Parts: sequence; C-alpha cells; structure tokens
Amino acid sequence: MKRLTPLFGLFLTLGLQIAFSQEAKKAADFYDNSKIQDIKIVFPQSNWSYILDSLRFNGNGMLEGTVTINGQIFEKAGIRYRGSKSFSPNNPRNPFHIALNYKNKEQNLQGYTTIKLSNALRDPSMVREVLGYEIARSYMPAPKANYAKVTINGKYYGLLVNVESAEDPQFLQRYFGSAGNAFFKVNQEPKEPAPAGCKSNLYGALEYDESPACYENNFEKLSDHGTKELIELTRILNEEPGKIETVLNVDNTLWMLAFNNITVNLSSYIGQHSINFYLYQDDKGRFTPIVWDLNLAFGSFKNIGSGSDLKFKALTELDPLLHVENPAKPLISRLLQNEEYKKTYLSHLRRILYDYFTNGKYDERAKALQQLIKKDVESDPGKSYTTEEFNQSLSQTIGKKSKIPGIVELMTKRTTFLKAHPDLSVFPPDIMDVAVANRKPLSNKKVENFQITAKVDKFPKRVTLMYKLEGSNEWRRATMLDDGKNDDGVAENGIFGTTIVPQNGEQSIQYYIMAENAGLLSYSPSNYMWEQHNATLENLNK
Repeated sequence: MKRLTPLFGLFLTLGLQIAFSQEAKKAADFYDNSKIQDIKIVFPQSNWSYILDSLRFNGNGMLEGTVTINGQIFEKAGIRYRGSKSFSPNNPRNPFHIALNYKNKEQNLQGYTTIKLSNALRDPSMVREVLGYEIARSYMPAPKANYAKVTINGKYYGLLVNVESAEDPQFLQRYFGSAGNAFFKVNQEPKEPAPAGCKSNLYGALEYDESPACYENNFEKLSDHGTKELIELTRILNEEPGKIETVLNVDNTLWMLAFNNITVNLSSYIGQHSINFYLYQDDKGRFTPIVWDLNLAFGSFKNIGSGSDLKFKALTELDPLLHVENPAKPLISRLLQNEEYKKTYLSHLRRILYDYFTNGKYDERAKALQQLIKKDVESDPGKSYTTEEFNQSLSQTIGKKSKIPGIVELMTKRTTFLKAHPDLSVFPPDIMDVAVANRKPLSNKKVENFQITAKVDKFPKRVTLMYKLEGSNEWRRATMLDDGKNDDGVAENGIFGTTIVPQNGEQSIQYYIMAENAGLLSYSPSNYMWEQHNATLENLNK
C-alpha cells in the first residue's frame, strides 16, 4: 500500500477541516439564542438610508443589496425598514425586513427566506423579546429569537433582535404541518375608516360583524382565502361559544392569554388595542393565535383600554382575570364563562408562574442574555439607551417620561402578588405512577387492550384520559374512575383507571392525563403540548 505524501496529507487534512467547517456552519441554527449572528449588508448607493426612509413612507418597496450572513453570501436580496411605531425617519437604528428570495426565489438560509430584525423599541434591557419568546415557546407556537450584529457598507449599524418570521412557511410547517391555510395578522395601521356600523376601533378583538368589509381594516389577509372562516370564528365565539372548539384551538388560546397576563404584555390582545398576534387555521379547520412583537412585554406598554396608563403598582397587581366581564374582549370574556376553560386558563397561568418566576429562572436567563450582548451593546453607535441604563434595566425603572420598569423589579413583586392570589394559591392535583397494564408473567393470554391507570391526589373531582390510537389525528377523551370497576383496583384508593379497546386493529396509543380539582387542573406529562405518553401492544406483551 502506498504511503500518503506529507503534502497530500496536508491537503487532505485541510480539505476535511473545510468540509467540517462548512457542515458546522450549515448545521448551526440561525436562531440559536446562545450566539450572536453576523449580518453584513452592502448597498450600491451611499444614500441608502434616505432611500429606505422614502420607501417606508410610500409602502413596502425594497432596496436591492448583498447580504452576507455568518459568511454565506446572498446576492440581490431585498431590504426595507419595517415597523410602525418602531420606525422613524433619520433614526440611526431602524428595524429591518430582509427578503433573501427577493430576486432569486430559490435563495434561502436553512430554509428561511425572510429575516426580521427588531430595534427593541422601549426596551433598555434588550432582552424582552428574546426572553419572552423563549418562555412562550415552552407552551405554544411562537417564533425563535436571538441577536444579530448588523454592519452596513462596512460600518457597524447596531445590535438588533433577530426574530423568526411567523409568516415564513418553515415556521408554519414546523408547528402545523402546513403553510397554505387561512392566515391573518391583526392590522395595527388601518388605512381607511371602516364602513358605518363596524367595530372598527377594536383591531383584533374578534367581535362579530356580518360584513366582510368590517374585517378588511382590522386584519391583514396573508392567504388568498379565509375571510368567511374568520367571520365564522367570530360568530361562534360571540353567539355560540359552546361550539368554539370546532373553529378555535382553545388550549393554545388559553396559553397565549395566560402568557400575556403573567408577563404584563399589554401590547397584545389583553391590552388597549387587541393587537400583535396572528391567526392561522390548521388542517382541522381550527384557528390558532400566534404571539408576536414582544418588545413591550414586562410592563413597557401600560394601557389596558380603560383609564390612563397603569402605574407600577397596578402593573405588578394586574388582575389574572382582567377583561373577564368585558364584552369587547370576547376571547377572554366568552371563553372564561366556561368553568373548565377558566380553570384551564388559571392552571396555565400558575404553571408559567412556577416554571419561570417563583424559582428565578427568568432572572438568571435575562442576566445571561445581557452578558452575551453586553460588549456589542456598549459599542452600538445608534443605541437608544446609555450603557448605564442598559446595566440598570433589569433592577430599576428607566426613563423619566416613559418609565420602563426593570424586568426583575416588576416581576419580583408580580410573582409575590400572584403566588398569594386566591385563584392561584390552591394546589392542583398530583398525577403519579402512570402505567399501562402488561401481560401477566407466565400468562399465555395476550394483552389486546390498553388498561391505563394513574394515582391522583389533592382531591380530584374529575380525571380524564386524552388519547389518539394509531393512525388517528383526533384527540378523544375517556373518563378515568376510581370505583373498582375500571381496572383501577380497590374503589376509592386514589388509583384511577380506564380501558381503551382498539376498534380497527390499532397497535399503539398516544395519551396524556388531565386531572381537575375544585380550583385547578394538572397534566401528565406536564408538557403535554409537545410530548405525550406512548404504549404499544407489542411492548406490553413482551
């Protein structure tokens, strides 16, 4: 066998290093929030800022340029300023919308064609969006977010927040398995007065109007169809809420409402204007709300739609059941008339509280994010706040006029308030020892059914099995009982059981358990939204 020459070996080593480096770049997630992304933009024009200002004033036209992201070059990309209140002419640090496929429709980065860069309006901490989306993604569909250091024509433009576009097909495919269904975004900038009699000043409140024209200013239509379905959603929500699960993913909606409330995110459905969310209709015909634009979360926006802006103490003591009797907020008032939905909502709120806030996890994460970006914030030529204000922004209120609360300053007091709140201080049921019966030792009789049991305490009123048999996409429910007649052993021993009998030869089951007491609900697995228990007849018979 011939030996490799030293020179050939060197080329081989270098080739492998380059290949591994390229593969590592390819594999790195563009929205990894442990790293700062590098985005370089080159415009042929020296007066690019003036041109972008003009384009923003006259619509959504784009300026062509070359964009290099982490070393990968994208020619003929389209760039424009974005935002409504976050944009202003001659601003040294406006937010950007970048269309990688502006001219080359096949051009993308890891499947993404759109990049949205936020300038973190009214967020001296620079962590509200990244932290907020990170919390939200634990419970519901929500974009990824991290940071990008942006350079334009060789000069450092600023550190911006890099937020995954909820309109990107890749986002929709990841959460819904489709990207072509009815899709709407609440419109924050109505262009014309709505027809007489329409509820035109309510933005995305989802009150019911019969005329499609009434919805045209309140919602931006992102699909080529769906207006009729959106109107039907509002009709059922307001007039037949008992049928709401046919047109709305209620559980995701309750998670969103709970998230907005606990984080005092009032630039949202629960605030003054009912804004900053999308509605996407899944393949089952149900709309799911998707949170958006979190830079004003944690009390940076302070108006709930009545009276003047809330003071600091009122923000910390925001009612968990805010708007529960407000007919102009039917997504809250109509849904929470249902006692099960109300318990579910409060349980979700309590879950977020104990997952992130009572244990200080949010505080630790916010400090880690600030440490990551500290150097680039300090050198940012267009930053809106001083380095001192950035350093103080978690623990102190910043600004004499806007008075933006420190995130930790706000949430420490809010956590204390919520822990003691009578609707949240009760304990939900505990679900333990979840099991599916195996074939008995030495038995020749095969297991043909799924006999599921769980131990539940903290005074459960009702225990429900939510399940899908092999091949089904629909969740079904079965009541679990502690009566000694449902493969649960001795009656009233705290063991609840039920048996699911396959009807068409199904060999596997996917399930989670929901337990309810007088005050709250709990689930097993606790992250049932993303993971469930599983069992197969093959394994049960081993």
